[in-house]
Amino acid sequence: MPGKVAVNFGVSNILWIVFAASQAFKIDTSPEYRTLAQIGNSIMLTCSTEGCESPSFSWRTQIDSPLNGKVKNEGTKSTLTMDPVSFENEHSYLCTATCGSGKLEKEIQVAIYSFPKDPEIHLSGPLEVGKPITVKCVVPDVYPFDRLEMDLLKDDHLMKKEEFLEDMDRKSLETKSLEVTFTPVIEDIGKALVCRAKLHIDEIDSVPKERETTKELEVYISPKNTVISVHPSTRLQEGDSVTMTCSSEGLPAPEIFWSKKLDNEYVQLLSGNATLTLIAMRMEDSGIYVCEGVNLIGRNRKEVELIVQEKPFTVDISPGPWVAAQIGDSVVLTCGVTGCESPSFSWRTQIDSPLSGKVRSEGTESTLTLSPVSLENEHSYLCTVTCGRKKQEKGIHIELYSFPRDPEIEMSGLLVNGNPATVSCTVSDVYPLDHLEIRLLKGEAVLMNKHFLEETDMKSLETRSLEMTFTPSPEDSGKVLICQAKLHIGEMESEPKQRQNTQTLYVNVAPKDPTILVSPSSILEEGSSVNMTCYSDGFPAPKTLWSRQLNNGDVQPLSENTTLTLPSTKMEDSGIYVCEGINQAGISRKEVELIIQVSPKDMQLTAFPSESVKEGDTVIISCTCANVPETWIILKKKAESGDTVLKSIDGAYTIRKAQLQDAGVYECESKNEVGSQSRSLTLDVKGRVNNKDYFSPELLVLYCASSLIIPAIGMLIYFARKANMKGSYSLVEAQKAKV
Repeated sequence: MPGKVAVNFGVSNILWIVFAASQAFKIDTSPEYRTLAQIGNSIMLTCSTEGCESPSFSWRTQIDSPLNGKVKNEGTKSTLTMDPVSFENEHSYLCTATCGSGKLEKEIQVAIYSFPKDPEIHLSGPLEVGKPITVKCVVPDVYPFDRLEMDLLKDDHLMKKEEFLEDMDRKSLETKSLEVTFTPVIEDIGKALVCRAKLHIDEIDSVPKERETTKELEVYISPKNTVISVHPSTRLQEGDSVTMTCSSEGLPAPEIFWSKKLDNEYVQLLSGNATLTLIAMRMEDSGIYVCEGVNLIGRNRKEVELIVQEKPFTVDISPGPWVAAQIGDSVVLTCGVTGCESPSFSWRTQIDSPLSGKVRSEGTESTLTLSPVSLENEHSYLCTVTCGRKKQEKGIHIELYSFPRDPEIEMSGLLVNGNPATVSCTVSDVYPLDHLEIRLLKGEAVLMNKHFLEETDMKSLETRSLEMTFTPSPEDSGKVLICQAKLHIGEMESEPKQRQNTQTLYVNVAPKDPTILVSPSSILEEGSSVNMTCYSDGFPAPKTLWSRQLNNGDVQPLSENTTLTLPSTKMEDSGIYVCEGINQAGISRKEVELIIQVSPKDMQLTAFPSESVKEGDTVIISCTCANVPETWIILKKKAESGDTVLKSIDGAYTIRKAQLQDAGVYECESKNEVGSQSRSLTLDVKGRVNNKDYFSPELLVLYCASSLIIPAIGMLIYFARKANMKGSYSLVEAQKAKV
């Protein structure tokens, strides 16, 4: 019952005032007065109260600059979080707590600094005994740098000290350094360079921030005294073996590298071991062999010449007895002779077909050049050498292949989570087809593998594909799809020709149902500001579109920002607002209803037929309010002993046969969730002359008219309120309260 609610609410207020008065309203902060924060870190300032159940908090800076932080209020505590801390957070922050009419304020000063990394030690080069070296000590991203102090030490010996006392023109992160040049000696081995940095942040923090880096000195000696020993001899016969051992002095111990000088003044690297063994020597192995001792700062070399003497006439063919050649390339077959000064050469195919190439013979060597290689060149070629009356023949087989391009990966369309997609891997212009293998992998997992073993009647270039369908998921994003093609050329080449192509998978995820946050509430008082923020997950990140649903079913686009702000709301802003998350994989939407309320207004309290009536008359006291929905109307009669809540119908209360005690002050209160309004009038009831036989014709007319007027007034009030309102009333039918 409204009367009971009003009484209970009043009692609660009285108890709360008594309770609140017994509590001491206090405010406290953590940290208490001052805190120190490193740029890039996070910091939380806490403001709490005692002696107030529901305080309200506000934060500001001393100079009213932006907070650059996030405020969170919860019960008797409010926090201001700055993450990450930046130059804009170097302020004094004020927390204001309000409890009823009481207000308290407390200050926390935030000082910032930057000292994120240990110093870095850089050397201008390796440390070599007797050669000057520059050491640089670097401290990156320092603030405030005018309070920086740097020391550079070698073990316990201070080499240089520097303080950076220059004025700071602006707030910025600075990198500071100091340099020292010295000459290393043998005694420096095992010693350490120490770069120490101290940041004296302020007078309150008596102990400075300190960082240091230590680097052990590695002192080198360039290689020297390189020596070679040869066993059994530097003069050899074809087919012999030789072992050569090399040593070199230095610090650190030099690595040994063996190489051979070539005719074009280049060298051919042979080994990285101290010992080099050559077996089955040939004449072309004759030459100058070089041993080098190498460490980080230098090298030292020694040479030795090996002479390999000729053996009787032999024929050699290169690249070897078998060669794989790609169609379209050039192939040079070389036939060489040893042990014969003036050989004669001839070339032919095993089946006596045309050579289709160019022969050139000079001295002890003959070449057959096939350019470009075509399918007609897939033969065994024979080189015949005649030396005097002796004849030798060597053969070489050319096996052709075509594998000119990497595979091509194609997708059937956009990859969308849960939608089957087809991927194809195509290899073009392949020969021989029956040696082809295509493999499709996702990361290291094999999805599909196929060998193309079909026979072909003719030699030709073929194109083949591998195709499969899979259903992508978000976990596939970032994985690599690999199309791997292998061409197994022949038995003599153990490793197949291999090509591959990769494609990184990006799986699109349709937007999930958006989440809408309305601040402060979806039900507002007219003139208030409201922020509606929409979040939606998906890949790629969905674009946000705000719109409003119109009465005709259409939507009115409003904004593409995540947050839609209405700075000063009006009644017309009430309605359904729609947030859509949109990306190329789909659309999701969510609605929120915004209700704008206004406090009661245009209230009227009247007495019909008049505020002054005679005893026995019928009086209608009517209360109307042109307003919005959800408005409560309460009619009361005021009295010193207590107010009486009247039972009203549609805001109207009828007094039949008014008595003298009905005279007095009548009050109407109209209220809703936003506010309230009240009106009052005074009813005057005049007594009649005491005459039992007296009968007034006017009273009879008024009585008859009232039986028609009362229903008419009720209907007039109903239609008047319908015309003046944009909503409907919720009228309270109240019984008289016991007072």
